[in-house]
Amino acid sequence: MTRAPGPPCPSSRRELLGRCANGFGALAFLALTGRSLRATPRSVDGLLPGLPHFAPRAKRVVFLYMDGGPSQVDTFDPKERLDREHGQPIGMRVPKTQFDDVGNVLRSPWTFRNYGESGLAVSDLFPHVGAHADKLCVVRSMTSEFPEHTSANYFLHTGFGLQGRPSMGSWIQYGLGSQAEDLPGFVVLNGGLVPPGGLDNFGSGFLPAAFQGSVFTNGAEPVANVLPRETGVGEQRRRLDLLAQLDRSFLSRLGESDAVESAIENYELAFRMQAAVPALCELSSESALTRRLYGLDEDYEPTRVFGRQCLLARRLLERGVRFIELTCPHTGHDRWDQHSNLEQGHADNARAVDRPIAGLLADLEGRGLLEDTIVLWGGEFGRTPMAQGSNGRDHNPHGFTMWLAGGGVKGGHVHGSTDEYGYFAVEDKVSMHDLHATLLHLLGMDHERLSFRFSGRDMRLTDVHGEVVHELLA
Repeated sequence: MTRAPGPPCPSSRRELLGRCANGFGALAFLALTGRSLRATPRSVDGLLPGLPHFAPRAKRVVFLYMDGGPSQVDTFDPKERLDREHGQPIGMRVPKTQFDDVGNVLRSPWTFRNYGESGLAVSDLFPHVGAHADKLCVVRSMTSEFPEHTSANYFLHTGFGLQGRPSMGSWIQYGLGSQAEDLPGFVVLNGGLVPPGGLDNFGSGFLPAAFQGSVFTNGAEPVANVLPRETGVGEQRRRLDLLAQLDRSFLSRLGESDAVESAIENYELAFRMQAAVPALCELSSESALTRRLYGLDEDYEPTRVFGRQCLLARRLLERGVRFIELTCPHTGHDRWDQHSNLEQGHADNARAVDRPIAGLLADLEGRGLLEDTIVLWGGEFGRTPMAQGSNGRDHNPHGFTMWLAGGGVKGGHVHGSTDEYGYFAVEDKVSMHDLHATLLHLLGMDHERLSFRFSGRDMRLTDVHGEVVHELLA
């Protein structure tokens, strides 16, 4: 409908209430009922607000994002042929690699050992994670459609290779809402490395802005511009009330507006976070045993950094946060992206995350949280079985490994396989869309029904692709 030119017509009381019923007025109602808008997302094609499509196996997700692309043949996918043919030209036709530097076959510098009752093979890079082998569901047949970091990161996070789509954390929060009253429903714990593609990996895209990821850092002020400066609580409350009054007046003339309503909600959430965030990040109440479990007393600083992130992830889960992503700490290398010096780079990166991840798995299990929490580990792609230069590996989107634990997946299970070199997924391939569909299924959502109308079509995380991989389910 086109509005006629000229000054806006004054609204009657009835018209004003009607316009505000689903906007700012809803905030007042929620305040009276003690509920948060973040716990009651908008309804979507058969999905009741805050309720799943069917009985879920899991309620929340922790994504341990290994930025840069860990090598599958050096971590969870052993290949004897690399040992036999080390230093020889690879005996298969290979596609053009990212840097088109195809060297000879490069064996893994690490020994693989069998762990647990399942006998799951894990390299010596991850002895602590290996001790939890019977919890892991290892997918050795992951594939991606992009061989360079930025597009592959967007694809992993949003199901699309270009920026602008909602992150999977945003989709999950949109579909299920958040149980956290004083914290965002989607939190990114930044260890110091924001992945290529930047914050758009955690954005809400065309979904309401309230569903974007909130980035917490390891600094003295975990969330920028949240902690109070000079004004007291009473003064802040009066300022917010004035701002809300101005926004309400503007919204009554404008009509429904995601930008205005999300801004109002975010101001209110930030006000509540002033008390919640310091309490969350104060770890003095944690026992010495818990600190050791997560590696907080280790000599290696990156281990302490990632250990703190993993411990904060557990505390966020306990407070009702729906989706948590952890990024990697600085180790002096370019993430897991070892185009050279593979041995030192992967060793330092694994040293940073191995003990904390094992601590997280043990702690979640001990507290009864692992059974309904999905822990997802992996990067945007894997690496080649032949060398780049003499001692590195190039990007490989054709076959790589990710693993899941908890939340209704099979423990001690290996799904799919790559060829004898570990280059191509050849059995039970799993696409990124399949992974997203399976995560949503575990959370009780049908990926084909979780949609949002935008630009004339129904959008979804899996677009028009994806199948649930039932073989991964317990």
